[in-house]
Amino acid sequence: MFKLRPTTAALTKLIFFLSFFFCLSAFGQDRNPAKFGKISAADLKTKSYGIDNNASAVIIADIGSSQVIGNLHGWFSIEFKHFKRIHILKESAYDLANVEVLLYRDGTGEEELKSLKAHTYNLENGKLVEGNIDIKKSIYTTAIDKNHIIKKFAFPGVKAGSIIEYEYTVSSDFITNLQPWRFQSNHPTLWSEYNVSIPEFLYYVFLQQGAIKKTQTTKQENFRVTDSRTASRSTSEPFIATVNDYRMLMKNVPAIKEESFVSTIENHVAKVEFQLAEYRSPLSQQTLMGDWEDVTETLLNDENFGGQLKKDNNWLNGEMSVILKDAKTDKEKAKNIFNYLQKNFTCTDHNKLYTEQSLRNVFKDKKGSEVEINLLLVTMFRKIGLTADAIMLSTRSHGYVFSNYPVVDRFNYVICRTLIDDKPVYLDASKRNLGFGQLDWECYNGYARVISEKASMADLSSDSIIESKTTTLMAFTDQKGETTGFVQQIPGAYESLLIKDKISEHGLKEYLKEVESEKPSDIEISNYKIESYPDADDKVYVKYDFKLNTEKKDIIYLDPMFGEGFTENPFPEEKRIYPIEMPYALDETFLSKMEVLNGYKIDQVPVSVRINLDQEGKSFFEYLVEISGSYISLRSRIKVHRSYFLPEEYKALREFFTIIVNKQNEKIILKKIK
Repeated sequence: MFKLRPTTAALTKLIFFLSFFFCLSAFGQDRNPAKFGKISAADLKTKSYGIDNNASAVIIADIGSSQVIGNLHGWFSIEFKHFKRIHILKESAYDLANVEVLLYRDGTGEEELKSLKAHTYNLENGKLVEGNIDIKKSIYTTAIDKNHIIKKFAFPGVKAGSIIEYEYTVSSDFITNLQPWRFQSNHPTLWSEYNVSIPEFLYYVFLQQGAIKKTQTTKQENFRVTDSRTASRSTSEPFIATVNDYRMLMKNVPAIKEESFVSTIENHVAKVEFQLAEYRSPLSQQTLMGDWEDVTETLLNDENFGGQLKKDNNWLNGEMSVILKDAKTDKEKAKNIFNYLQKNFTCTDHNKLYTEQSLRNVFKDKKGSEVEINLLLVTMFRKIGLTADAIMLSTRSHGYVFSNYPVVDRFNYVICRTLIDDKPVYLDASKRNLGFGQLDWECYNGYARVISEKASMADLSSDSIIESKTTTLMAFTDQKGETTGFVQQIPGAYESLLIKDKISEHGLKEYLKEVESEKPSDIEISNYKIESYPDADDKVYVKYDFKLNTEKKDIIYLDPMFGEGFTENPFPEEKRIYPIEMPYALDETFLSKMEVLNGYKIDQVPVSVRINLDQEGKSFFEYLVEISGSYISLRSRIKVHRSYFLPEEYKALREFFTIIVNKQNEKIILKKIK
């Protein structure tokens, strides 16, 4: 049967509060609760905190600041300071004693970690004992990639009850890297504060999510930059500029809680990020963050993206005639090309936005990343005159994108869109078992961008896909008095994909073992067949016979759903914090007709019901039972017409599925005729 699949890791309708300016609000008496080195024995005696009495650790204070200053290179730098104090209450939180600081670098320079201090505090015989870290011996560096390194250090002597704190400064000449800030983590936080000072000549876009308390003040500051490249070390003329001071604060922040049916928890973490958008007066005015038209034009000309599509592709000439074979219509030609790539090419890496090799090499070696294979698909479609473009999107597990701001880093995946009979068809040739016109449900994350001269958007909403499943069952009593029958089933597109993937990976025999293990013990399956559904490339057609091995007692309890119903509520939690983000809408129909066993009579059948989840009746559950002579007919249908629900709608959704589970697990009662 179809099962709703919980997701962790990323959908389109959570409302972000995005602004260029923060709203003004007074902070009153809010003051930093902690300063480095200011700690007492009484602080260590606390065993639990009211914010979460079961927490393994509590972040007492997490305070940061970023300030733009002049530097010695004739330009500006960002000085980021970070102070953090943590009370470790249980052994399970010892990992917090391992600290990592991410630093950026390129061919011209590297961010610098400075002024690092770190202390461990323990209570021994009622007295405060302080341990300092020898930074020179304890810190070490790990390269992540060509643009990032990590400085790591660990606190010694940590045990349950320890308080650790550290403080450091990062000096960065990369003014595009204004440090983001997370107000929320896997542990509760008593105080999280971030102060940012931005001069008026640098204009950053603020990307904020979460209920962050905020205020803004302004001041005048003198700025002077020094150019150390000149022999005289002459300084530029000083100037005065307005500086905007932003203070962002959250208190008593609960820990991040993982919940089912969340595309990625990152969509809901309280945080703020920044994008440098403009240089303003007295600097030479320049727009750094253009609109989508600017970004699209850049991508179309990028050697590792759209530039690949502009290159000569005569190397395809010899293969195209073979690939197209006898295809006549545009759809037939597109299918041939899609199937050729899907069956003959190996995807080496997903979640890529740029190519790392030429499309000619991809075609020659028959392997490449998802962006390389799908750009090759675009090239081959254009080769035969079809309209085709690349679409850039962010997968569900990667997180939402901001439609108002062209931030390319928010995207991580590329697919192909072509037009067949003037209708858009979305394709991903990098995954072997996807049907023609089918995308992995991970791709349905709302806002996406068509990388073409029109610079248009595409809406890949999970509400637009419906996982439809139909099961038909017939059961009869044979001459021996045994109940036998058959099942014909058309699973939904994504259940079909799951079936195809499992068979591809483990083989049909292993898959059948799994199917049999999920059926009730009194049902014996035979003649199991899986075929391609003729009217849908993305679905399979399942058929099998069965025998019901029911012990002939005076009273028999039969499952009218024959193991095809929901056995447990997919929403077991009583309360919900985050929105419910199911991967798709749902429409399941189960039809059965069962002949009553010889020598038995119907004593009781489930009562027919129909309930609506919404006032309009677009989402509903119906369970209709009819008796005609010695036959019992059942029609069960669950339709949930949308995939996204707000937290305040959770109670109704949970109760809806509670009714479904209870009803689909009711039994038919047969009594022996005496």
